[in-house]
Amino acid sequence: MRHGRLPFILGFLWFPVLLYLVYVIWPYCQTVYYSLTDWNGFTPNVPYTGFGNYADLLKDDTFVRSLFHNAVILVVYPIITILLALFFAFMLNVGGRGDRAGIRGVAGSGLYKTIFFFPQLLSIAIVAILWGRIFESSTDTGFLNAVLAKIGIVDPAHPLLFLGETNSWLLPAIPFRDTVLDAPVVLWCLIAIAVWGGVGFYLVLFSAGMQAIPKDLFEAALLDGSSRYQTFFKITLPLLWEQISVAWVYLGIAALDFFLLAFAIAPPSMQATGASHVMSSWVFFTAFGSSRYDKFGYACAMAVAMAAFTFILALVQLRITRREKIEF
Repeated sequence: MRHGRLPFILGFLWFPVLLYLVYVIWPYCQTVYYSLTDWNGFTPNVPYTGFGNYADLLKDDTFVRSLFHNAVILVVYPIITILLALFFAFMLNVGGRGDRAGIRGVAGSGLYKTIFFFPQLLSIAIVAILWGRIFESSTDTGFLNAVLAKIGIVDPAHPLLFLGETNSWLLPAIPFRDTVLDAPVVLWCLIAIAVWGGVGFYLVLFSAGMQAIPKDLFEAALLDGSSRYQTFFKITLPLLWEQISVAWVYLGIAALDFFLLAFAIAPPSMQATGASHVMSSWVFFTAFGSSRYDKFGYACAMAVAMAAFTFILALVQLRITRREKIEF
């Protein structure tokens, strides 16, 4: 039986591996090949250009701007999402009054988790309609503008643009110009929507990790006089590090993608100006946006560069967050 195990396993694996090679690996190889050409996506003629497309990337102002937008998202989106998810997970699991040790969660924590997780169940089309109405540039139909006008912050005759704002709201004298804080307002709106949609998933992930931590550790620490603030940083956070590192990698990869939000929620005027573009959306518009941008070879070079950035980022994040697993 032992000698016949390898043929038995290969008999089950050869077909799934073949499908993976044909439908995953081979398209990747084709993309790398086409990135070295000036193919327009339609004609059978595929002129080879070498690394010219990659050299042109740094000369493409929209691509460089899209790269900056992805960098802003990469800095802000994972940090805010993880911090909020950790805070809410800790409050739901340890924030209740409970017994003397103070280790019980708040009443109705299961309901709260369901409410926080609910955005994960919505399709991007529903999210686009919902947040489009919230950020609409009108005090009559835009929810946020209507609220701000009601409390006197916004002049009803001059509502805030939000998704239609191509510039930053920072004043020219602010010392943070040309930095992360100087990103266009429409990009901050997209980040806020992404955080709203992602916090619930990681809240459930961190809650599952917290519930796996023995309560004896919390009881011993609290009986020794530790505050909940101290137990979070001394017990909860170190024992959740594995889940946090996984969340960091996933959120980093999502930050380098961001295609659906940028494509579905940002209005066409923002896509035309490039204020809402990220690398993935600019790849799409370069290849399919119009007859002027039918440059499939150049778009493939962008896609290969984005894949390389994502791979390097994942390796760096795994390296930085790698620690020895704490046994308990």
